[in-house]
Amino acid sequence: MSPTLDLVEQLIACPSVTPKDAQCLSWIEQRLKRMGFVCERMDQGPADAMVSNLWAIKRSPSPQAKTLVFAGHTDVVPTGPLDKWHSDPFTPTHREGKLFGRGASDMKTSLAAMVVSAEEFFKEREHADFSLAFLLTSDEEGPSVDGTVKVVETLKARGEPLHWCIVGEPTSVNRIGDMVKNGRRGTLSGKLRVIGMQGHIAYPQLARNPVHQLAPALAELTAIEWDKGNDYFQPTSWQVSNIHAGTGANNVIPGEVLVHFNFRFSTESTADQLKSRLEEVLHRHRLEFHLEWTLGGLPFITTPGELLEVVQSAISHCTGIHPELSTTGGTSDARFIAQICPQVIEFGPPNDSIHQINEFVRVADIDTLKNIYLDILKRLEEHSRSHGQS
Repeated sequence: MSPTLDLVEQLIACPSVTPKDAQCLSWIEQRLKRMGFVCERMDQGPADAMVSNLWAIKRSPSPQAKTLVFAGHTDVVPTGPLDKWHSDPFTPTHREGKLFGRGASDMKTSLAAMVVSAEEFFKEREHADFSLAFLLTSDEEGPSVDGTVKVVETLKARGEPLHWCIVGEPTSVNRIGDMVKNGRRGTLSGKLRVIGMQGHIAYPQLARNPVHQLAPALAELTAIEWDKGNDYFQPTSWQVSNIHAGTGANNVIPGEVLVHFNFRFSTESTADQLKSRLEEVLHRHRLEFHLEWTLGGLPFITTPGELLEVVQSAISHCTGIHPELSTTGGTSDARFIAQICPQVIEFGPPNDSIHQINEFVRVADIDTLKNIYLDILKRLEEHSRSHGQS
């Protein structure tokens, strides 16, 4: 068994349903300490829902050295109905060239590949010409309020310089290496409550139906072109996720209607611009409303440069594939790291089974991913050496 596969299986066997870590970080921390990493736990949250966070760094002797961060999460989504699984989700199981288990793809394979690539890298050298760090949490699949965002706040307050970051999200589609995420859209959610007047449905003149009042504004909002996007991002989208009104009785005009919606926005729009445009529509339609906003994350982009060049070259060398760059999909903790790190990308195994029953990773992809990460480390050292670590 390869060391990477062995560690993947060890991590899958930990039932780390968010926000529980189930000792994953302890296993990883032990291995990092043996390599000379200085490890710091930054656990956060209430005792009954404690989030485990680890910041670990092995510094280069050169004070001018740049820092590469391997980032990821140990927590996994709930299993769903156990009787739908063909094997226990926390018992690593092999079938037909695949390793099954919750977290196999999202993202314990990436964590194991990162750790083992670092072990193999430092076997050949005591120090690199760059500093290597790990930023790991058990709060990515949950609310994401006590995990990476808290570690980033601490690092920012310390003035810790970060230069490159690779987040091990499962970004590949059909084959490992075919897609790298070099950015993500921002996410802005709203909770809109439109106020009317409840009444008997047979006497509409004595009531005010908020659903009817909202309908024209809703139609206008769905038709707006918020922006045109750009070379890296799709146009900003606005989608309603839930609408609720009524008492449950079919003879009562509701007194209010509640609408949940979300913007996924490009760098062509700001959160404040989107808020202002939406609220202008509501006011113009003379609605009585209350509106709560939640900014889940700002958009970010890593344009072609030293990190993307190294990552694409390593993938091509190990797989023969030239990866596509993409900013599609949901959000990840990269949105927090990008606030203090200028070059952030996401790269990991295929994502065709993530969050599903019988989640799996192809066994052949496990060491391929480790080899890509190892090649990235070697190429970054060569780059650092040739550029004088500046």
